[in-house]
Amino acid sequence: MDVNVTPPYDGRMTAEPRVETGEAAPRLAFDPIAAAREQWVGQGWAAAADGMAAVTSLMRAHQIVLARVEATLRPFRVTFARYEVLMLLRFSRRGSLPMKVIASRLQVHPTSVTNAVDRLQDAGLVSRSAHPDDRRALIVALTPAGRTLAERATAALNAEVFEQPDLGDDDLRDLVDVLGRLRQAAGDF
Repeated sequence: MDVNVTPPYDGRMTAEPRVETGEAAPRLAFDPIAAAREQWVGQGWAAAADGMAAVTSLMRAHQIVLARVEATLRPFRVTFARYEVLMLLRFSRRGSLPMKVIASRLQVHPTSVTNAVDRLQDAGLVSRSAHPDDRRALIVALTPAGRTLAERATAALNAEVFEQPDLGDDDLRDLVDVLGRLRQAAGDF
């Protein structure tokens, strides 16, 4: 089997292959989540059917969007998690932040930040130094190469993903509103 890590991309926000074999997965003639919803109802779980369909649709949409984002970032040799670190540093006043602040702002475990920063430092995109006021803390700073890469990757994401989400303006605003309420109810902010 010929395995290709860069699946074909047709410019639309459609499903990426589940197994990257170099061939796109065939488009289904029906919505499997709608079919699963009907199965839920048929099993006597009607009260949970809409919730199951919403959660499953959200998870599938996440897979589709993340695959598109990762494909766009692949030429820059960064993952979305690493890109987020670069952009957080780029948006900071000094281009640097303590590791603890990065973890807090990105809402991830400090170990995840350490891993991302290790890879970014290995690539020469960030540097690490001792915190001037706290011996236990480290400061992560964006390097000129990191700033350049962040700007180029952002231009690609804007052109290939963010400006073409395959939804109209009203749908986008509604989606952001609904997801914001879901995140707020979960204590995300």
